[in-house]
Amino acid sequence: MKTLKKSHESDTMSNRIVHISVQLFSNEELARQVTEECQLLDIMVTVLLYMMESCLIKSELQDEENSLHVVVNCGEALLKNNTYWPLVSDFINILSHQSVAKKFLEDHGLLVTWMNFVSFFQGMNLNKRELNEHVEFESQTYYAAFAAELEACAQPMWGLLSHCKVRETQEYTRNVVRYCLEALQDWFDAINFVDEPAPNQVTFHLPLHRYFAMFLSKAVKCQELDLDTILPDQEMLMKLMIHPLQIQASLSEIHSNMWVRNGLQIKGQAMTYVQSHFCNSMIDPDIYLLQVCASRLDPDYFISSVFERFKVVDLLTMASQHQNTVLDSEHERSMLEGALTFLVLLLSLRLHLGMTDDEILRAEMVAQLCMNDRTHSSLLDLIPENPNPKSGIIPGSLSFESVLSAVADFKAPVFEPGGSMQQGMYTPKAEVWDKEFDPVMVILRTVYRRDVQSAMDRYTAFLKQSGKFPGNPWPPYKKRTALHPSYKGLIKLLHCKTLHIVLFTLLYKILMDHQNLSEHVLCMVLYLIELGLENSPEQESDEEESAGGQERCHDSWFPGSNLVSNMRHFINYVRVRVPETAPEVKREPPASTSSDGLASSQSSRRKSLQRENSGTAQVFSLVAERRKKFQEIINRNTSEANQVVRPKTSMKWSAPGATPQLTTAILEVKESILSLLIKLHHKLSGKQNSYYPPWLDDVDVLIHPEIPRYSHGDGVTAVERILLKAAVQSRLNKRIIEEICRKVTPPVPPKKISSAEKKTLDKEERRQKARERQQKLLAEFASRQKSFMETAMDVESPDVDVAMEVATSEQHVSEAIYDCVICGQSGPSTEDRPTGLVVLLQASSVLGQCRNSTEPKKLPTTEEEQIYPWDTCAALHDVRLTTLQRYFKDSSCLQAVSIGWEGGVYVQTCGHTLHIDCHKSYMESLRNDQVLQGFSVDKGEFTCPLCRQFANSVLPCYPGNNVERSLWQSHSNKCMQDLVQEVEDLQEQLGTFPVSISSETNLSKEMESVMKDIKSTTQKKYTDYSKSPGSPDNDFLFMYSVARTNLELELVHRGGNLCSGGASTAGKRSCLNQLFHVLAMHMRLYSIDSAYNPWRKLTQPTQDKNSELLSEELPEVPVLYRDVSSLLLIQILTMPQPLHKEHFTCIIKVLFTLLYTQALAALSVKCSAEDRMAWKESGALKKNASSGEKSWEVLLGHVISELSKGKIYEEGDTEELTVVNPDSVECYLQQFCLPFLRITSLLQHHLFGGDLPSCQEDEEFTVLASCLGLLPSFQSAHQFTSASCLDWPVPAFDMVSQWCSELASFADRHPDQVKALLIQEPKWDLPRLLQLPENYNTIFQYYHRKTCTVCTKVPKDPAVCLVCGTFVCLKGLCCKQQSYCECVLHSQNCGAGTGIFLLINASVIIIIRGHRFCLWGSVYLDAHGEEDRDLRRGKPLYICKERYKVLEQQWVSHTFDHINKRWGPHYNGL
Repeated sequence: MKTLKKSHESDTMSNRIVHISVQLFSNEELARQVTEECQLLDIMVTVLLYMMESCLIKSELQDEENSLHVVVNCGEALLKNNTYWPLVSDFINILSHQSVAKKFLEDHGLLVTWMNFVSFFQGMNLNKRELNEHVEFESQTYYAAFAAELEACAQPMWGLLSHCKVRETQEYTRNVVRYCLEALQDWFDAINFVDEPAPNQVTFHLPLHRYFAMFLSKAVKCQELDLDTILPDQEMLMKLMIHPLQIQASLSEIHSNMWVRNGLQIKGQAMTYVQSHFCNSMIDPDIYLLQVCASRLDPDYFISSVFERFKVVDLLTMASQHQNTVLDSEHERSMLEGALTFLVLLLSLRLHLGMTDDEILRAEMVAQLCMNDRTHSSLLDLIPENPNPKSGIIPGSLSFESVLSAVADFKAPVFEPGGSMQQGMYTPKAEVWDKEFDPVMVILRTVYRRDVQSAMDRYTAFLKQSGKFPGNPWPPYKKRTALHPSYKGLIKLLHCKTLHIVLFTLLYKILMDHQNLSEHVLCMVLYLIELGLENSPEQESDEEESAGGQERCHDSWFPGSNLVSNMRHFINYVRVRVPETAPEVKREPPASTSSDGLASSQSSRRKSLQRENSGTAQVFSLVAERRKKFQEIINRNTSEANQVVRPKTSMKWSAPGATPQLTTAILEVKESILSLLIKLHHKLSGKQNSYYPPWLDDVDVLIHPEIPRYSHGDGVTAVERILLKAAVQSRLNKRIIEEICRKVTPPVPPKKISSAEKKTLDKEERRQKARERQQKLLAEFASRQKSFMETAMDVESPDVDVAMEVATSEQHVSEAIYDCVICGQSGPSTEDRPTGLVVLLQASSVLGQCRNSTEPKKLPTTEEEQIYPWDTCAALHDVRLTTLQRYFKDSSCLQAVSIGWEGGVYVQTCGHTLHIDCHKSYMESLRNDQVLQGFSVDKGEFTCPLCRQFANSVLPCYPGNNVERSLWQSHSNKCMQDLVQEVEDLQEQLGTFPVSISSETNLSKEMESVMKDIKSTTQKKYTDYSKSPGSPDNDFLFMYSVARTNLELELVHRGGNLCSGGASTAGKRSCLNQLFHVLAMHMRLYSIDSAYNPWRKLTQPTQDKNSELLSEELPEVPVLYRDVSSLLLIQILTMPQPLHKEHFTCIIKVLFTLLYTQALAALSVKCSAEDRMAWKESGALKKNASSGEKSWEVLLGHVISELSKGKIYEEGDTEELTVVNPDSVECYLQQFCLPFLRITSLLQHHLFGGDLPSCQEDEEFTVLASCLGLLPSFQSAHQFTSASCLDWPVPAFDMVSQWCSELASFADRHPDQVKALLIQEPKWDLPRLLQLPENYNTIFQYYHRKTCTVCTKVPKDPAVCLVCGTFVCLKGLCCKQQSYCECVLHSQNCGAGTGIFLLINASVIIIIRGHRFCLWGSVYLDAHGEEDRDLRRGKPLYICKERYKVLEQQWVSHTFDHINKRWGPHYNGL
């Protein structure tokens, strides 16, 4: 013990001790032997006692000066650091053995010592209410106090209780109760307690009370003991109830903000007291103890004590004004609500009064589910369990699961479009809402008040949905489990005059609209009346009225104590004490039907303390009554009553001198509870005579009063239900209800409208009008906002109708109008003041991850399964470029391919536009904004001012019309040759840009700056491919590749084909048009030397064939090796903008001839030598037919014969096409050409508008070809061949021969490479993440032991990349390179700045995007659809395919930045 106390590392030390002791004491044999031979129990208890004695302080509870009680000091390290824990844990462990616990419970000396130990905690951590200044230092000692009570007192108690389950163990209970009571008596003496608790003090720690309560409960529930034989005398019970009652009142005070000067920690205590881990060792025993006291004490005394503790006695007067000496008027309402709610809890809860364990579990579960849908794990956590693990009810046992499936439905995890990941939730079944929703249980178990409201909102929604009740319902009344016979006395509370007087008074006050009353008060009053009717004593007590006369002095209010008969008792006059200013005073007594009590201000009201029994008027003083009862009880029990009642206490109730003089007034009431209820019905329903007794129409109502229509509803329904129950219980009541209804009731209350009320009425009207005005304004604002949004989003949807008109007059092309989302002005984009689209530029390697197999790669989970990246799209393109660069001229190679498969720049926009100068000032303001932002303004990042989408650049909009409509429509009849010539001329005339480059305008500056942004988005290694660094060819290649990347990615987003057709998927969110303008402007800066212009090679047969061979340098790339899509973009982007549609079509036609020839050449290489011979001959036969140029057989034959001239076919055969029949050839050719057609169609769609047609997959080729104008007239499908799309600008055979000769000459030099370069892989599957195994354990077992390749140790935080399967160390210092940790480095190499990593030890996925990262969530969930972050719960986890799809979708569509909200900088440390 001493070492423990002195040790600095007490945690480590405790763990070591417990590791040894737990093995010693877990074995029952060994434990028993040690206790018998070594007095282990004595030693343990004594050591604990000594340990605590080292940190005791004097208790300040009750009587600060003379208190003899000592408590532990919660601020001491011993308690703060839980240093006592190993000793207590061994003690609990050893008590779990029946034989040892028996020894403990039989040993009186030990019990006395233990109670001594427990009393050190009784009253610890005392709170004193701060009345003036806010407390300077909020102490957090309450953590230690609650932990100490739970661990040192409650857990051993639960351990002992678990052995008191059968009748034979009665003796043990008697022992514990006996010594517990002795300890309590000592405690009362020590703190010098008489009958009133000290004001403004509360302690939440009463372990002795709780020991006493729990053993009583066990005695009745399991051991069949007679409760009265173990209960103390009445005086002791009166003392016992004081402190738990004080806690209940203080809870109400804390929630009423009366303790606000004590800081937040006092709220923390109030919450901890009812929180799920503590409630059954704290609030439940307290309420049970109060229930026991209430069942044995005089009910009038108990009820008046409650209202006195809650400080609302003065409010309970019939007068319209009163004066409260102990409570500010702003707290009165909530304290009254608190008192009534407490009474409802006290009278409704049956947790220890007769419910079985299964019923309790079900009630707890229903209460938690009604507040909110819950996950399985949070439900396990929220259901209060026995804190002692060996107690038997372990959540998660069979009963938990079976109850859960009985009361709740499982909602599988769904995905909101906002991207927030839902967990699997349990939600209450409809019949649970209907029959089992219990607001009382919900109130008891809510830590936050808002949860009660949440439960009611959900209940309301259920009633609306199921059509049971449309309005705002009241909490439903729920039937209770029957009371255990030992506690029948509790019912007396409902049938005592004091309560009836309170209920009568409150009903009257509510009816009269007095201040400080709320619907909640009325609800609770009605609940109490209903409880009384449900639990009425057996016989209708008519003979009670002849009961003894000595009690008559105040009982003239009501004849007896039975609620059923008291309900019909009319009360005529009441004498009240009121301030002289009150309205009641000014009138003659009989006339005063005090109705306009509203008039006066918040000055107070009060019931008289004197007994004046004048005539018929009745007076009642709660406080005086309580004094009288108290004296009677004490005199009955002890002879020395004079010592007990101290005069000091009555002082508190006398009014301070400053208050107005009190005077007596007599009120005429003439009401009974029944008549008040009926008037209340009229008031609530807002109609006169609204109540009509239902049994007059249908007598069955009285026989079967349980009608479903009364079970849900508002106050009106509740009143109807109560009146029906009253009528069912007694014939007299039924008759009186009918009589009251017969009298035509005057309006309630009969108001002469006084000026004050006029004011309130006006106020109401004014409020109503204001509300209507507000609604109107909101509606107007909403419609304006909507139209604004529509225009803002509508930047790029010009009317199609316009196009038709414009076709005739080419000049009137309207300019596009843009709205600036910052200054709100609309207008065209001009050269001086350009408008720009808000865009996000990001480097992307998604395209590079495409593979040519449809089967996705699996994440390796064994040593054998490894992933090699050589079959990805990026790898193959890289190899191709390197090969070309080896054999051909560099500048020509850089135009023969596209880059950007890895590290390409993807541009996306939210569709909103702004003036570029507005944007600059916006960025300036962001820079000066000190608020922590999730992005870096210095890197140009910002959020769109309108939709808050993440962005990092602005793409200038090119002045002029959006889409060249006029040119789109006008089909010219120029012949192909003319068009080809025009295209060539246009390419020659450089600089014919409407915006001349030489003159620096704002627009050209912005275009340059955005181009810089685009370049700096990706890393240098992804832009530099030429052998001579910094050559202009590099820039040229990079720019057209940006266009290619964006087109290819859009294709991927559409699912890899254009079958779905329609407008661009993102519709108005596409920025390709603007992007092309920016790229084109920069491409035009690089002139293509006319000698090398590829257009010539495609359209003119060259004369001189041998010049190339003589030159020293490397030859140019043969046309057949060039990537046709790249050529297309080069042609389009080097033409003057805007481009004419006819020239566009011309370019496509020419390029299609080249593509087709490439397809034929590739096919010829793939088929066997015999097939080649056959095709060559059959082609030669048909060569001279008129349609020879449009037949693939002829062309194929020609290609084969031309290529045979070189050494192309001599090398060993490559893989062969299986069956070479005409159909499969046609199919091969179409598949080869489709990627080009798709890209071209998208390009046409963006440049010229027009929708993409939708089609079936097998028709895609024909539909796209005709859309692009390649098919002259649409032929019927059966005779369609791809060759019919060909349109040769010059004789086909010359052209093909020329192209083939280039290959032939190359083959002579490098025969080994010819074939490899010819066969391009046109068919890529969509990019996919790696496929994950079903069970998480598979991943965990393999990776969490895997060693780091650098330092060969097992990393602390292993992670694996889900794109390529690389194993990396998160935050690992061993793999750090130039201050970059491995994950960040890998994200740059594998995803050009985007990384998706699965953290092995946490099952969570993190996303790295550039300099930021975020936790994405987990794709592995347990059987209940929940994540297990950090694997804390250790549940088996299974892949959630929907979540993984969402992750993949966000990766492919580059939307991580928009959907995930919580980003933070990683400072390269991941």
